[in-house]
Amino acid sequence: MNSRELVVKTLKFDYPERIPRDLWYSSFIESSNKDGLNLVQKKFPKDIDWPLFTPGLSSIQKKSSFLPRSMFEIEAQVTGKYIEEWGSIIYCAEDGVAGEVKEPILNDWSKLNNISVPWDFLESTDLSHVNSSCENSDKFMLSGICARPFETLQFIRGVENVLIDIIINIKDIKKLLKIIHEFNLEHIKLWLKTKVDGIWLMDDWGAQDRLLIPPNLWRELLKPLYIAYCKMIHESGKFVFFHSDGFIEEIFDDVIEIGIDAISTQLFCMNIEELGRKYKKKITFWGEMDRQKLLPFGKPFQIQKAVSMIKKCLYEKSGGFIALCEWGKNVPQENIEAYYNSWNDLS
Repeated sequence: MNSRELVVKTLKFDYPERIPRDLWYSSFIESSNKDGLNLVQKKFPKDIDWPLFTPGLSSIQKKSSFLPRSMFEIEAQVTGKYIEEWGSIIYCAEDGVAGEVKEPILNDWSKLNNISVPWDFLESTDLSHVNSSCENSDKFMLSGICARPFETLQFIRGVENVLIDIIINIKDIKKLLKIIHEFNLEHIKLWLKTKVDGIWLMDDWGAQDRLLIPPNLWRELLKPLYIAYCKMIHESGKFVFFHSDGFIEEIFDDVIEIGIDAISTQLFCMNIEELGRKYKKKITFWGEMDRQKLLPFGKPFQIQKAVSMIKKCLYEKSGGFIALCEWGKNVPQENIEAYYNSWNDLS
């Protein structure tokens, strides 16, 4: 059974031969511990990969003196100032840290009607090598990130502004979301024409212990967009993979209803036992291990203990779990190896 078949069986609860593996790592790890990264990838080959493609450039990025960085890329984590495709400026103050928007392009709602939608970003995105990448690999191939509407709101308008606007400026928020949604639909359509197995969507919905916005507003503003994305993706015969950081337990029923096939979220911000009791066998949990405390500061035996707890709560022989781990700055290599070694023993 190759990696693609293994992941598909996991998503369909069709008794895969083993747990599929996935590894995320920052550009900082590539530059600071290349030998260690190569060793981990050799010992624990991942079953999910991304095809070769080149994100486009918008006219705003081409005209700017700042470095271009697409919101749909795995963020370049090198100190500097960047401009994303809509025109907002991202400050990255430290190598290995993603940075954040400090100069939103829409700093005044009076500019909304003049906002420049970066259609040229989509037009210049090069997916010409995607199909050959898929055909020449036996791994489950996932698209680049295609839609992150809630985060795009924050990139364009600024985080604090959005959280205020959602309460006192809902009409303008809805108008901007409609623009973003139309852009996302076209982006997804580009990837649906390729031979990737799954489409990757993401949005960070949660803070440490609660949603960033009230559940009723989340359901009113955002849920219909994700339903539209998932419907289109499933009609094209592809799977939906979704990443969201933070506490999202109170909308997990909605996650299931939306039709997401695999969800990557910060399990250790939530009640893992309760997630397992309610949602095991209803969705595939795409990892993950605690990257706030355990991975950077824990010991291998603590990683092993945490994996044992995840197995007890979320693992089923029929499928529904992918062993995803994120290797970020200041995470010891031994903890990454301990995570995957722990999944090798499913007795």
